[in-house]
Amino acid sequence: MPSVYIKTYGCQMNVRDSEALAAQLVARGYSLAPDENTADVVLLNTCSVRDTAEQKALGKMAALVAERKRSRANIVLGFLGCMAQSRGESLLGKLPEVDLVVGTQRLHRVPEYLAALLSGQRQKVVDIAEEPGSEAYIREHLLGANGRKTVTAYVSIMQGCNLSCSFCIVPQTRGRERSRSIADIVAECRELAAHGVKEVTLLGQTVTSYGRGVVPVRDGKSPFVQLLEAIHEIEGLERIRFTAPHPRGFGPDLIEAFARLPKLCEGVHIPVQSGSNRVLKLMRRGYTREQFLDVVAALRRVRPAMGICTDFIVGFPGETDEDFEQTLELVRLVQFDQAFIFKYSPRKDTPAAAMPGQVPAHVRAERHARLLQLMNEVGGARYRACVGRQMQVLVEGPSKKNLTRLSGRTRCNKIVVFNGPETLIGELVELYITRAGTFTLYGELPDQAQRGAWSRCRKAEDSSEANGEAFSSELAESVGPR
Repeated sequence: MPSVYIKTYGCQMNVRDSEALAAQLVARGYSLAPDENTADVVLLNTCSVRDTAEQKALGKMAALVAERKRSRANIVLGFLGCMAQSRGESLLGKLPEVDLVVGTQRLHRVPEYLAALLSGQRQKVVDIAEEPGSEAYIREHLLGANGRKTVTAYVSIMQGCNLSCSFCIVPQTRGRERSRSIADIVAECRELAAHGVKEVTLLGQTVTSYGRGVVPVRDGKSPFVQLLEAIHEIEGLERIRFTAPHPRGFGPDLIEAFARLPKLCEGVHIPVQSGSNRVLKLMRRGYTREQFLDVVAALRRVRPAMGICTDFIVGFPGETDEDFEQTLELVRLVQFDQAFIFKYSPRKDTPAAAMPGQVPAHVRAERHARLLQLMNEVGGARYRACVGRQMQVLVEGPSKKNLTRLSGRTRCNKIVVFNGPETLIGELVELYITRAGTFTLYGELPDQAQRGAWSRCRKAEDSSEANGEAFSSELAESVGPR
């Protein structure tokens, strides 16, 4: 059977889609190539949230097409995901050598389409149709890939979005909200726990809207909180996270869930986008600055150690200097742990693209730099405040920057790097935090003898392990499957 390589652009939803597709292909006998240079099939799972993500994917495909013309005539090339959904057959007009274009609701059809292409039964495939029930097909996992224990896993609980944010193309690329059943999700999580997974992250475009209009509210609890309670009962599962919610989704029942469900980690990503009420209204976000602050205060009341990450868009059409100053002030008030900061990018067929007052590129860049600097200062201080504390860490595996060391995350979602035996992978350990780097913590096991031996070489090791800024100005690009 041929080998396949999937390169993933964009959010965790795309990462999860790529993993499920890779698992489906492996089940059919495909092998996973380590890179695009050795693969018989190369698939780009694309993102359309920002123009830069689309341009990266188009540039990569153009390079792959050129390589096929030079020396790899039999390689199969395909676009998947959000850009495939939004552009469809027009991608073949731009790059006619591409063999496959499949949208977000038809990814589970890719194995049969590849079989038809590889056998010569079909020359091209374009499929961007909607498919009722497609949300239930994203459930397979690649467990134990590369011979390593799988400690954490993403679980897709819903697809689509019913919101109408003026800057966002997701409702067009992912469709309307569609939720899986609680029983189906719990079964997937239980199977993951049986294979040694200790932490699951529940995924949805607006994850707190899970089950709305389908699962009835019971005892004042939303469908999402009912799901959290059901997953919380799974034996062997130690931690639960979720992303990405909407600020309006943090009702009293969800706030209270953080107080009473110990497996629900005190680390949340709540996209605020702007600190200006005027801009939030233009964005059609459906909440005010004051309501966002109330959510943050409520979360930190029930969990004082709550780590809060957010998203910002700077240079939105009509954003004034005063609006931007209100965003800076919001950062100082909330004291975010992390933030992803984006320069506004016009997207085709969104209301914001046609709004008056488009902010010049150089102003967007200047505001981006200022907000990034402030976030680095505020977030860095939050990390430094952890030094001297003992914190629980779920050990996920070797550090990405130094394979001789281990890495894990605190409950409030901060990365910690430390020395220790590989037998700790998959375990919850208590670490003394000894140093804060650039949005990475460094720790030591409590054993005093080990601590004394390791501390002599810690500085030299840490200096070679620069992890870089945690506050990305562009969409993360993940190479999948993993």
